[in-house]
Amino acid sequence: MSKAADHSILLVCTGNVCRSPMAECLLRDRAPSGVSWQIASAGIAAENGLSASRNAVEVMSEFGADLRPHRSSRLTAQLVDRAYIVVVMTQAHKQAIISAFPVAADKVYLLKSFDSSGSDGDVADPIGGSIDVYRQTRDEIDRALAPLVDFLKTNLG
Repeated sequence: MSKAADHSILLVCTGNVCRSPMAECLLRDRAPSGVSWQIASAGIAAENGLSASRNAVEVMSEFGADLRPHRSSRLTAQLVDRAYIVVVMTQAHKQAIISAFPVAADKVYLLKSFDSSGSDGDVADPIGGSIDVYRQTRDEIDRALAPLVDFLKTNLG
C-alpha cells in the first residue's frame, strides 16, 4: 500500500451532495492538527460535479463551515483502491461497495460502527427533507465522528 493510501479516508453516501460532504467537512474539522490524513467523499450513484444540497450548505454554515465549493464525485475503483478506509453511511452502501469491489471488503466500515455503545445503524438520507431533518443528520454524523477519529489516530497516527 502506498504512503498516500495509508492516510486516505473516503466517506461515501448515495449522491455525494448531503451526508458524505457533511461528514468530509466535519472530519476535516475534527482531525487533530498535524495529521496528514487525506479526506475525500464520493457517492455510489453520484453525478460528477453537482453542488452540495442547499440545506446541507445551510446547516454546515451554522457550524462555520462552507460547503459551497463542494462538487460531487462518483465512487470509482481508483478512489476505493487508494483509500486506507472507506466509511459509509448505510449498510446498503457497504454491501454495494463490497459487491462492486470485493477486494476492498476488509476496509469498508459503517460510520456508526466505531461507536462502542453499539449504535451502529444507518445514517438516514436527508435529501428532500426540511432544514431540521438536515440538522438532525448533521448532528448524527458529528456524534459518530469522535470514535472514528479515535480509530484513525490509533491506526494512522
